Amino acid sequence: MLDDLDRALVHALHIDGRAPFTRIAEVLGVSTQTVTRRYRRLRTEASLRVVGLADPHRAGLAQWMVRLTANPRTSQDVAHALVRRTDTSWVKLASGGTEIFALVHTPAGAAGGHSLLLHDIPRTSGITAVSAHYLLHTYLGGPTAWRGHLDALDEDRQRMLEPHPAARPSAAEPVITQADAALLAALQRDGRAGYAELAAATGWSPATVARRLADLRAGGALFFDLELDDTLLGVTTQALLWMSVSPARLDHVARTLAGHQELAVVAATTGPTNLVAHALCAGPAELHHYLTHRLGALGAVRTLETAPVLRTLKAAAAFPRVASVPYAPGSR
Repeated sequence: MLDDLDRALVHALHIDGRAPFTRIAEVLGVSTQTVTRRYRRLRTEASLRVVGLADPHRAGLAQWMVRLTANPRTSQDVAHALVRRTDTSWVKLASGGTEIFALVHTPAGAAGGHSLLLHDIPRTSGITAVSAHYLLHTYLGGPTAWRGHLDALDEDRQRMLEPHPAARPSAAEPVITQADAALLAALQRDGRAGYAELAAATGWSPATVARRLADLRAGGALFFDLELDDTLLGVTTQALLWMSVSPARLDHVARTLAGHQELAVVAATTGPTNLVAHALCAGPAELHHYLTHRLGALGAVRTLETAPVLRTLKAAAAFPRVASVPYAPGSR
């Protein structure tokens, strides 16, 4: 389990994944060397990783939630094949290991997951069912992820760690283009990579990297998130919740769920179940209590399917491409 200093460091990195260790150390009241050592240990022992993620809409990408059902003999092979794809993230084994969930990124406007659904999947033996749900709107997720990371710092220390907004040359929202692909790939590998390392990966100067990164962050086109072994925060039970909600009440229910401490993701999708959530709980009893008391109190939820998550095989992954649109003048 993580101690108080570990939790404080995780909370600090959630607020600003690229905050200098000197600033984090000052806020936490410890030495820079202590913060550095803790960070390195958490990377090794707790799978802690800061990742830079592009806003998919700014990158010209659509997101599809794909559910596959496979027989027990092939489900692991199918899941690992999905992990190896460059257009997938958040690959999970669920429902005892026979159901596979993945988020698939495709160019916006393309037939959803065309290469995956219409070509690769039918040729894979052992698949018994496939469904795809277009992600329409995310109410909770990304930089507003599970609040189990966010219980260590008081409001004053949180304000001290808030990243300083960077001034942009114009009011126009920055657009992610193919020119940013190398920068995004490097930040996906390590969101805390230094400017010199990012310059080597992109072929730009460190000053150009710093300006472009600041511009993308200031415009909301790029954010930083954390990956962490949540069992070290006391989470032993996870489940995907597929809900059917009347359209007139969908927005109200989704916004209500987005305020629940137990949830890490809430998103509206297409399909017979039009709302999906990801629950993280201390154990089966806590999940049952959440489903029957908090979720059950929402009368607009007409149906609920619970798929226990057995294992997460892949978390955030680099987007394979971005839309080919002209680069915004003056952004470098």
